[in-house]
Amino acid sequence: MRSFLKYTLATIVGIFLSTLLFFILLILIISASSSEKPVEVKDNSILYIKLNEKIVDRTVDNPFDFLPAGLPMVREIGLNDILDCINKAKKDDHISGIYLDMISLAAGFGSTEEIRNALLDFKESGKFIMAFSDTYTQKAYYLASVADSLYLNPSGDLLLRGLGAEIMFYKGALDKLGIEAQVIRHGDYKSYGEPYTNDRMSSENRTQTMQWIGSLWDHMLKGIAEQRDIDVETLDQYAENFTIRSAQLALEHQMVDGLKFKDEIIDELKKLTGTSPKKDLNNITINKYKKVHVKKEYKGYTRDKVAVIYAHGDFILGNTGEGTVGSERISRAIRKARRDSTVKAIVLRVNSGGGVALASEVIYREVVLASETKPLVASIGDVAASGGYFILAPADTVLASPNSITGSIGVFAMFPNIQPFFNKKLGITIDVAKTNKHADVGTPFRPLSADEKDILYTMVERTYDSFVTGVSSGRHMTKQDVNNIGGGRVWSGEAALENGLIDMYGGLSDAIKVAGEMAGLEKYRVISLPVLEDPLDVFIRELTENTRTRMVQKELGEFYKYFKSVSELENLFGIQARIPFMFEIH
Repeated sequence: MRSFLKYTLATIVGIFLSTLLFFILLILIISASSSEKPVEVKDNSILYIKLNEKIVDRTVDNPFDFLPAGLPMVREIGLNDILDCINKAKKDDHISGIYLDMISLAAGFGSTEEIRNALLDFKESGKFIMAFSDTYTQKAYYLASVADSLYLNPSGDLLLRGLGAEIMFYKGALDKLGIEAQVIRHGDYKSYGEPYTNDRMSSENRTQTMQWIGSLWDHMLKGIAEQRDIDVETLDQYAENFTIRSAQLALEHQMVDGLKFKDEIIDELKKLTGTSPKKDLNNITINKYKKVHVKKEYKGYTRDKVAVIYAHGDFILGNTGEGTVGSERISRAIRKARRDSTVKAIVLRVNSGGGVALASEVIYREVVLASETKPLVASIGDVAASGGYFILAPADTVLASPNSITGSIGVFAMFPNIQPFFNKKLGITIDVAKTNKHADVGTPFRPLSADEKDILYTMVERTYDSFVTGVSSGRHMTKQDVNNIGGGRVWSGEAALENGLIDMYGGLSDAIKVAGEMAGLEKYRVISLPVLEDPLDVFIRELTENTRTRMVQKELGEFYKYFKSVSELENLFGIQARIPFMFEIH
């Protein structure tokens, strides 16, 4: 009884404190919002770009920017905000240049390419770009190589060593536990299930992985070579021999322009901006600069719009929130843009490796209807593969970066069998009473029978045929041509241009421009769909979700990503149109 009262009291106190914390935060939000002053950009200012927060296509405006990092909402920055700010700074007379703080880069290769291209365009203004870091990752260095002056801490590192895609395999662990992953697939390259069924890459998976990481590496070397005036072969030899392994060697081999400490960087920025040594630099961050109003490039008001529909995350059936591609939510957004007479063109921005096959088919139908009604352009972000590629196939024009990842035309189904684990490890048995032989098909408490595997294989084949037919129709290719580049095979954007999966290189800004031109528009507004959730609603949801995630991350540290991979096994029930592997590029 005493324990019951103790835990009851603790629960009541916990609820009270949580409620109190919520209302305190709410008051702080209202107070901060009401007292927020218009953002002013002073003369000779620097746009300060630090990309250590997770970069996603777009974000909900975070009302908690004034709070320390690590509190309720996960810190993210929108790629759309980064690109808009760089473009804005190019034309802003108050901005003298850009300072890139490259201590980390939480972006995929496609997003990195779009930011890099925006910085190259910025340089045409004649304004400076300076980059500095205590240490450079290869991807961060690739981005920073566009800078007019590129510096490294004298005690720092720049490790040029080539790209590697690391895949963890769990079959041995599952065998020890008595768990079997039963995988039915179409396509020798559709290797998503391999970590659960193999202990190493299949020859097909290794072949495709070497192809796309090789393509990404070649593109990176070309970009660095152009900006640093070092030929590609030399750079590749640096990586092969691990030549650049210290700051001094990076300087000697012209990979950086100088070795400086942070105080020396500040002094140089003051010289570049004409700031007195005794005064502070005028710098403005992305989060502040995105709030600066910009005059329209055209006079008057226009009703004409280009709608950008964002689909990023895993494909899921239903009306799920931002960060997932909910079939109902995305379909409704496409339908809204199609029916809106003021929307003259649509851009479908996809950043997804796919997910539930049926969810992609639901969205595909709406994309087809929209493409029959008005110009529709597709933009591939870091990845648009499997179901992520399927939904954009009907677009009139498809754009991607050379180092985007796409293709993966294939499907699979996975059914875990945990009967041995329950029987032999835990001593638990499960019995069933059923009216028909296959009433419990797919249950994790027994293996699939031979005829059930045949039935499921037929279902997978039917879904694959639907996939191939949709791509064939949308891309104006024969089904045989699609099959030749299908089978689950993943391609880089560069290879996709050669085999017809995309039409041209370009990022989101380019896709919007192409859509406007296809609609014959000289002036137009850009709107984003689906409408983002209210920040307060997001906070309330994430208050519990992120707290739970952070607790697990804190305990597991770097091993959290592997725990997450294994835990996702339970969400893979049924037919999936998903990129064929989980990997980490280093």
